[in-house]
Amino acid sequence: MLLAHAKVETSLTLRNGEQILLTLLIPLALLVGLTVLDVLPTGNLGPVSKVDWITPRILALAVMSSAFTGQAIALGFDRRYGVLKRLSATALPRWLLVAGRIVSALVVVAVQVVVLGIVAAFLGWTPSGAGVAEAVLLLVLGTLSFGALGVLLGGALRAEVVLALANIVWFALLLAGGILLAPSALPSGAATLVELLPSGALAEGLREALVDGTLGLEPVAVLLGWGVVAGVIATRTTRLT
Repeated sequence: MLLAHAKVETSLTLRNGEQILLTLLIPLALLVGLTVLDVLPTGNLGPVSKVDWITPRILALAVMSSAFTGQAIALGFDRRYGVLKRLSATALPRWLLVAGRIVSALVVVAVQVVVLGIVAAFLGWTPSGAGVAEAVLLLVLGTLSFGALGVLLGGALRAEVVLALANIVWFALLLAGGILLAPSALPSGAATLVELLPSGALAEGLREALVDGTLGLEPVAVLLGWGVVAGVIATRTTRLT
């Protein structure tokens, strides 16, 4: 049942034009554009190439786009149209309704990473082999953390409100949440705050893994903290309709 439900959720996501735009086309455009054009204050990168610096941040954006924004909007409208209420009347237990969406999000993230990784490789991306396993761990934790936040938002509010808030939060985290602007480019107080956001933690953690070949404990702790807190609250606030 889990595999069947996850397959349906994944198929619906990959066939949705708006979801493809959000989860794949925009990250691809940013990856190519930011690599080719000199528009970000990257500072002194030293021996690190621009594409090596940008790619981990775009991977973090891809996870946020699919696991948080896409999941929140899809869940909000599923509730509005009574999809969850009808599914709850079938043999699917409630935990499996959530688990199927999580597996679907992981599959979508895997597709994103493969596509973005291939394009980045053509642009000259050479990730550190020592940090690949650490990066995979961070991608999974990031998907679970942002997925919990997406369920928290999409499971409690009206669909129209979810649509607006999810896009506002996406833009805010993209511009000021540690994705386009690294914490090192911000004042010390703002940098500390950004590193405590799930977007900043995931972007910096992926950079450390794929550039330096190391795994920082702080990004892991931040992602786990956001995921646990959001998951606990979501279990109490999510409604089927």
